[in-house]
Amino acid sequence: MSVVEEIFLEVSPLKLLDKLQLVEKILISLNPIDKNIEAIWEDEVEARLDAYDKGLLSTVSAKDVFAKYQK
Repeated sequence: MSVVEEIFLEVSPLKLLDKLQLVEKILISLNPIDKNIEAIWEDEVEARLDAYDKGLLSTVSAKDVFAKYQK
């Protein structure tokens, strides 16, 4: 049995949230977070939220977005 199969058997009984946290850690290990990019995204999120709160930014439903790209 390969080490991957052994690990899989060990994590299989975990709760869904625990599995998701494990997957996130594995993905981050493959592509480490760039703190500079994270800071830029934080600023962007705050700016968009502020614009939305002030009525300067509208929203589009997920249904409409998916419909647009299914054509």
